[in-house]
Amino acid sequence: MKELPAELARIVKEVDEQIRGRLREIDDQVVYNQAKVLQAFTDNQVAEADLKGTNGYGDDDIGREKLERIYAQVFQTEDALVRPQFVSGTHTLAVALDGNLLPGETLTYLTGMPYDTMQQVIGLAPKKRGTLMQKGVNFSYVPLTKEGGVDYAEAEKVLKRDNPHIVVIQRSRGYDTRQSYTVDQIKEMTAFVKKTSPDSLVFVDNCYGEFSEKHEPTEYGVDFMAGSLIKNAGGGIAQTGGYIVGKEELVENAAIRLTAPGIGKEEGATLTNMHEFYEGFFLAPHTTGEAIKGMIYAAALLEKMGYDVTPKWNDPRTDLIQTIIFGDPEKMIDFTKEVQKNSPIDSFVEPIPSEMPGYEDKVIMAAGNFVSGSTMEFSADGPLRPPYALYMQGGLTFAHDKIAITNAVKDTFFK
Repeated sequence: MKELPAELARIVKEVDEQIRGRLREIDDQVVYNQAKVLQAFTDNQVAEADLKGTNGYGDDDIGREKLERIYAQVFQTEDALVRPQFVSGTHTLAVALDGNLLPGETLTYLTGMPYDTMQQVIGLAPKKRGTLMQKGVNFSYVPLTKEGGVDYAEAEKVLKRDNPHIVVIQRSRGYDTRQSYTVDQIKEMTAFVKKTSPDSLVFVDNCYGEFSEKHEPTEYGVDFMAGSLIKNAGGGIAQTGGYIVGKEELVENAAIRLTAPGIGKEEGATLTNMHEFYEGFFLAPHTTGEAIKGMIYAAALLEKMGYDVTPKWNDPRTDLIQTIIFGDPEKMIDFTKEVQKNSPIDSFVEPIPSEMPGYEDKVIMAAGNFVSGSTMEFSADGPLRPPYALYMQGGLTFAHDKIAITNAVKDTFFK
């Protein structure tokens, strides 16, 4: 770490002492989650041969089938689909939803408007080609309360009016300043949906959420759930891919959408991906814990610098994301540039606000990562729009997060 000004060194020492107990809690959580994953590996008798992968059609891929059983066991679901053919979290979510919605059926977001890329998938953004709404799917959503929570009174009206086939719970905040939802909150939301609209399926967008708590939403009545392997579940090792877990029929419907009717889960070459998928999932509890500890440090340090941060350092954590509200585009841009300078890859590159596929506003992004676009690795990004909030996330090691964040604070605020 660079030599720090005396004032910043004092603040860092205060932060270290302040968060010490909270970091120990995360270590306990890591051990709990690591035990679950290890148990699944040993129960399914993972062998060296399972890491080899297949080519061509990918028929009879025992390693792929075993990995999907491991995911199903860890997430306590009937089935799982874990594939390198998923190109992003948005793609994985789109496949899960499209595979389980027919024309005339309704998709309802319980947790407010979805984030930018999912608006594109649904058909709410200007580009309408290939969207769910073009297919004939209806869409509705429940506006959040002023505090960022679910408006249950309004939700009851919407669910009874629309009788949705699928109700979506977006666990993470996306490009919003609301708090992400804890598993306990998702448990409450799921019970509400099942009581109010018993025929509705509950789907959770779990991006950034895996292993960030001791329990997962699928343990509490969620019908199916999806996420990205270049976020938590890939452990910083996986270079592509996504997963869907849930009831067997729903997972199969998604598999048919990913491949084709008559193929479903039976084919799909894994090539050289199986080694990193297995190792990444095994490391995921630890790497997720490292990232969360980094974001706790960031919250405490940036708050002492006078900025509004969510969540606070001592708030419950349910994902990898730390929001810093700058309220000033120039400060946001300057800090993002300093984050990039402390990245292991492309540290010499200067981020500039740019158009990005799936987003309506220009986005600035610091992401000097080993895997392009990986938010399991330390990165920071945000749209250039009020309140000029930067969304920082990830970190393969707490040490890197601490060094990078401290240096970024030093070079932004102590020039």
